[in-house]
Amino acid sequence: MSERQAQLEDAAPLTGPTVSPEFRCGFVALVGRANVGKSTLLNRLVGAKLSIVSDVPQTTRFPVRGVLHRPSVQILFIDTPGIHKPRYRMNEEMVRLAARLLREVDLVGVLVDASEGFGPGDRFVFDLLRQSGSRNLLVLNKVDRTPKEALLPLMDEAGRAGMFEEIVPVSALTGENSDRLESVIVSKMPPGPPHFPTDMLTDLPQRQAIAELIREQVFRQTRQEVPHATAVLIDAVETAGNGMTRIHATIVADKESQKGILIGEGGRTMKGIGSAARHALEAHLGTRVHLSLWVKVRKGWRDDQTLLRLLGLPLS
Repeated sequence: MSERQAQLEDAAPLTGPTVSPEFRCGFVALVGRANVGKSTLLNRLVGAKLSIVSDVPQTTRFPVRGVLHRPSVQILFIDTPGIHKPRYRMNEEMVRLAARLLREVDLVGVLVDASEGFGPGDRFVFDLLRQSGSRNLLVLNKVDRTPKEALLPLMDEAGRAGMFEEIVPVSALTGENSDRLESVIVSKMPPGPPHFPTDMLTDLPQRQAIAELIREQVFRQTRQEVPHATAVLIDAVETAGNGMTRIHATIVADKESQKGILIGEGGRTMKGIGSAARHALEAHLGTRVHLSLWVKVRKGWRDDQTLLRLLGLPLS
């Protein structure tokens, strides 16, 4: 069992004299097909950058738990990998993990890109929801890109499906109607004490958070060329005497051609990745960062169980 999985299963509620008997606490899974804005919504609701964000589908590979603290409620959000047709062992495990979470949370927030309407991928997600028997809330995201006259037919069609307790249109990007979404979620949380202290926003392990911030820059610098064929392994994190954090990381690629793209002409792309990642890491860690990056080719790594475990993906 990975450190992440152990944390998900072993988290125990906090108790103490300051906890009101009316306090609520519950788990909410954010699910949907790839690239519907789950990570952006999680960051919006929690008020901090917890999940990496990219316009490339399937950015999220691991559930990231973000904690929303309010005076009378604590909500633990789980940002799940985009549900999609798997091609590799890694993708099979991502979808399996997302489907399992549907049965384990108090509420499922199902995101749909309202600007695109309901497609085959959304209906596949709906079928999983029916099988799981979960309590569901439909979130029609990206209303900032959707004509108002197109929303009502979508809401009407979703209402006829009879599987959603509420339908809330929002824009995770601009924050439009996010306060309404939060109040709906709060109203559906069960009574119970908080699981985490008020200064804790996520239980993502430090090394995994560092790897995700580096991988975000791989997405941004290489766009559609190599992102899903890459992974980031953290080799070492060291604190120097001058307060600087030294990070050594390896970007794993699937092919030699991808390694060339990552490095770029004269090392230009790798320098861009390293510079942007260093700034993001310094903001995240609150220290100066020295970042050393290498690129290695490991063919078929997405089917390599040993490497997948190193990346923190719980395998069945």
